[in-house]
Amino acid sequence: ESLKIARLPDRGAPLAVMATLNAVVERGCSMLVHFDRAASMSEIKTALESGGADAKADAMKKAIAILLSGEQMPQIFITIVRFVLPSDDKYVQKLLLLYMEIIEKTDSSGKLLPEMILICQNLRNNLQHPNEFLRGATLRFLCRISEHEILEPLIPSIVACLEHRHSFVRRNAVLCMDRIYQMPGGDLLLQDAPETIERFLNGGESDLSTRRNAFLMLYNNDQEKAVNFLLQNVEQVATWGDILQNVVLDLIRKVCRTDPSQKGKYIKIILMLLSTNNTSVIYECANTLVALSSAPTAIKAAANCYCQLLVSQSDNNVKLIVLDRLCELQRNHPYVMQE
Repeated sequence: ESLKIARLPDRGAPLAVMATLNAVVERGCSMLVHFDRAASMSEIKTALESGGADAKADAMKKAIAILLSGEQMPQIFITIVRFVLPSDDKYVQKLLLLYMEIIEKTDSSGKLLPEMILICQNLRNNLQHPNEFLRGATLRFLCRISEHEILEPLIPSIVACLEHRHSFVRRNAVLCMDRIYQMPGGDLLLQDAPETIERFLNGGESDLSTRRNAFLMLYNNDQEKAVNFLLQNVEQVATWGDILQNVVLDLIRKVCRTDPSQKGKYIKIILMLLSTNNTSVIYECANTLVALSSAPTAIKAAANCYCQLLVSQSDNNVKLIVLDRLCELQRNHPYVMQE
């Protein structure tokens, strides 16, 4: 519903309201929930204190929606700590992570609120929990936390999750380390993160998504280590999955833009990937060839790839994208395309 500001005799009042709204809008928010039903504070507290798992989940949803609408409810924090933190229900725990994501964690001076220590202990317990879903959900939650005081005591537990038996936990542990390392000052929290991920990659990880996240972490934070890993495993690139091969092609484009003299080293990899059966990889290979070289052989190879995709794909949207690429080649290389 639209927000209406009443006309008041005091001209400063509407300005104060708008200032409050601007402060709410400018605050970091990673989720948006539609909520149009009012709920009283006493109803939420009663459900959290005396209700079962379903009642607690419903109350947590209402509290999250109210917080996202811009209202503050500091009075229910202790209630949640007392009655929701000990809950064994996985859905309630997931809602608790969403609640912790959106509450204010610092005071007006930017210092961490004292009550957040209770949250830190719960997060550490989650990272050591035997249930892989709870571990993975907590790691994903930590990807959206920027307070160093919360993250610092959890670093050993995050790194230890790289050795978990379940790929869901390992995958999110790598993603969490990547996000933390890219934060301002994150390299001080995880000083040897690229070395740790490099050892992890070389350790024989079998899950494709986990390997892709690990290689992407090196790509984002230590390009030299990513290149070294790629060159050491050139012969196996063709057997890697499509999501990892696409990151490899992104890395090749990035390296060659920085140092054009390296192009010859990577042409072999691109030609190797052209023989795969995955259409997204073939498309990215053609794009990479055009980006790296204007030689007639490269342009012809890219055009052949586009033509094969045009014939093999039934989706009209895909065909339009490929046709745009062919038209671009025609404009930039008319003589090669004419041949």
